[in-house]
Amino acid sequence: MRNEEISRQLGLDGGDFYITAPSPCPYLRGRMERKVFSYLGGPAAPTVNALLSKRGFRRSQNIIYMPACDGCRACTPVRIVVDEFGLSRSRRRTLNRNRDLDRRIRAPKATSEQFSVLRAYLDHRHHDGGMAEMTVLDYASMVEETAVDTMLVEYRRRAGQDGRDRLLACALTDRLSDGLSMVYSFFEPDEATRSLGAHMILDHVALARELGLAYVYLGYWVDGSDKMDYKKSYQPLERLTAGGWTPMGSQDF
Repeated sequence: MRNEEISRQLGLDGGDFYITAPSPCPYLRGRMERKVFSYLGGPAAPTVNALLSKRGFRRSQNIIYMPACDGCRACTPVRIVVDEFGLSRSRRRTLNRNRDLDRRIRAPKATSEQFSVLRAYLDHRHHDGGMAEMTVLDYASMVEETAVDTMLVEYRRRAGQDGRDRLLACALTDRLSDGLSMVYSFFEPDEATRSLGAHMILDHVALARELGLAYVYLGYWVDGSDKMDYKKSYQPLERLTAGGWTPMGSQDF
């Protein structure tokens, strides 16, 4: 597909878009994936990031992309509707388990402490994934190579008797014009009983509400992928269809 055709489909004037060669899908065994992507840079990058995120794209460093797989539409962009999101009993239990954590918002600057948590997370949960061999320099690039409005949201256990707090979880998050986009999150695997992944999503809903933003973008729910199945539990959700963002109910699973 030529650049002009992609731009026209997205309703954008100009812009350079490309399509990757087919490669094995990381979510559905036996399938191949392709992505359409472009580069983010210059003063317009935050606006372009926000616009394309609303149209189903995701960001990785200074690349913004979306699936463009032949004959497969399993990847569905989803977002939480903040004003309609309530705290069920199980969600309250998750927040209560983590009431000793403080949220701290940092500039996109990598630290050795963050990388230590990431390395433990990857070794325990994703030792055979595409990020398994990530180095501290790779992590610094992931965090710091950005032309958009992004931040690191740290979750730290309050200081104990030794006077020191401890980083337990972290999320790389973009601020968009209408919401927060959770680009990547990770946590200490030895704190499994806390449900830190769930806690970060719940807290991002709270943060979006504090900032007056309408949505929390969760990336793609992938039909048939156990790795992505957790996202459907964060109702009320909207999914992106050919007709725009629409409510996603149990009939869609």
